[in-house]
Amino acid sequence: MTWLGALPAWCWWLIALVLVAGGQQYRVVIADGSAADARAETAKSDKALADYRLEVAERDRRAAAKARTEEQRRQAVADEEGESARQQLELAQGRAAGAESAADGLRGEIARLRNGHRATCDTIAAQQRQAGTSAVVVLGGLLEES
Repeated sequence: MTWLGALPAWCWWLIALVLVAGGQQYRVVIADGSAADARAETAKSDKALADYRLEVAERDRRAAAKARTEEQRRQAVADEEGESARQQLELAQGRAAGAESAADGLRGEIARLRNGHRATCDTIAAQQRQAGTSAVVVLGGLLEES
């Protein structure tokens, strides 16, 4: 114990203080290292999250573009179908007007034949008149039914 007594008491306090301060400094260095590792991990996670968000945004953009393209295609098909239906309707209306005009012409011809037939029937035999009348009446009836 003599060698312990050779050092004054204040030196022992100084040694204790240096040991405690050194231990604390060691803890601070270790904590700084852990904090740096945590910051690096956080930065890595943030980058991964940003990359994922970018990927999702790009996927959403592509899906929206695809949906927009499909909607435009469907609208174009619907417009083409509408135009085709309009053209067919116009064609049918034109044909109906032509058919009505032809029917009016045939009605006029039937009326002319009936009137002409009545005028000439007096000179023709009764059998021939019956046969002619029945043919004109049948034609007129068919035209009126259609």
